[in-house]
Amino acid sequence: MNTIYDLANWFSSKSDMSHKKLQKLCYYAVAWHYALYDSQLVENDEFEAWIHGPVSPSLWHEYKDYIWKPLPRYDGELTFDDETDEFLQIIYNTYGNFSGHQLEVFTHGEKPWKEARKGLDDCTASNIPISTEIMKKYYCSIYEESQND
Repeated sequence: MNTIYDLANWFSSKSDMSHKKLQKLCYYAVAWHYALYDSQLVENDEFEAWIHGPVSPSLWHEYKDYIWKPLPRYDGELTFDDETDEFLQIIYNTYGNFSGHQLEVFTHGEKPWKEARKGLDDCTASNIPISTEIMKKYYCSIYEESQND
């Protein structure tokens, strides 16, 4: 099974981006995969409800030196199968044109992050995990609503 680092490499191969944007793209890929396929996309896929939105602690430690500068573009081998590559391309096409800040605003309005931070002030640090079950239910409900339009 691929890892969260493979997922980050996939997204960072597409364009220059900030650490924040990479975090949010990886979060959306993991969350939507649970919703649409009811399965784990990558190993070590835990996201926590940090002040600036969902954050993978694993990715944070890997890319913490890039908080204020763009990430280097990945140009190595990508290891996802064709079906997963197509899924990731859909995620990128949906969210990739937004900035890290815009994606942060989106996640702040969505139930998985809000539920994990329930009772916390906006500026209170947190390492509370975002429930994959809540992710699955929330994004599945969005998908179902879109099918009824």
